[in-house]
Amino acid sequence: MRSQKIGRRRRLRPEDAFGWRAESALSSGGGIHYNGAFMPVFRIHRMKDTPRAQFRWAPHVSGAAAVKPKDYELSIEVEAENEYAAWALLRNSETPLVVGDILELPAGELRICKYVGFEQARWFVPEPLPAGDMAPNVAQQPEPASVSA
Repeated sequence: MRSQKIGRRRRLRPEDAFGWRAESALSSGGGIHYNGAFMPVFRIHRMKDTPRAQFRWAPHVSGAAAVKPKDYELSIEVEAENEYAAWALLRNSETPLVVGDILELPAGELRICKYVGFEQARWFVPEPLPAGDMAPNVAQQPEPASVSA
């Protein structure tokens, strides 16, 4: 499979997987750019094994999923028309997209792979502590009385 090196990551293109420029059922035929066909580049974040086991058994929730960056590792970049085209491109590769993996669009939007398809996600950012709560609140203990003999 031919790939371009981008830093330390690989970038896959549809012609790499199919051997020809893919105009398939996944292609809308639109998206023509003045310099040729334009397809976004998705950055793939792979979920680590331990959180993946918990994610697989968690109930499905509606709305954007809050995901923690510590549970993911940045993988490769894929050039595809949409999330489902990226999934189809990687389906028969060494590292297909699996439940829990995230596709990041160039604008920073996240899509998480679930059993039902791709859904919106966002990075979980904990609320910062108020400035007064930075130091732990420790009650001062009275010093023990010294015993003299």
